[in-house]
Amino acid sequence: MGVKGKLIGSVEVKCGGHLVHDIFHSKTHHIPNICPGKVNHFEIQEGENIKVGSVVSWKYNDDGKDKTCKQVIEAVDPQTKTITWKVIGGDLLELYNSFTIITSCNHQWTTWTFVYEKKTEDIPEPLVLLGFLLHVTKDIEGHLLK
Repeated sequence: MGVKGKLIGSVEVKCGGHLVHDIFHSKTHHIPNICPGKVNHFEIQEGENIKVGSVVSWKYNDDGKDKTCKQVIEAVDPQTKTITWKVIGGDLLELYNSFTIITSCNHQWTTWTFVYEKKTEDIPEPLVLLGFLLHVTKDIEGHLLK
């Protein structure tokens, strides 16, 4: 069994967390245009929009390397502006047995929570990925403030 971990990062957004949540919930397909060079492609493979059971895939550039991620939407809570994305394929699963990403947005904050299990003890914590998603959030904020 691997080493379990939880990593949380929050960033203040002047546009309001509810607007960032709206991008991730109903306008996700715009993210590659909002964050060119970071997010190269987004596709809904099964289902429609971001709803429980939908399967989505991403192509992104993390720390100068092209990566992929396939996720299933496990939960969407419009009250707390939270989306739970479980990774089911892609580069993350080369290092981790399981990886869940929780996006929550409220008032002036967007929070990213990673719940994961590393395959071995010497696998690094996903700090670079957390930094990447915080930068994506700031790009979205900049887009919304234009």
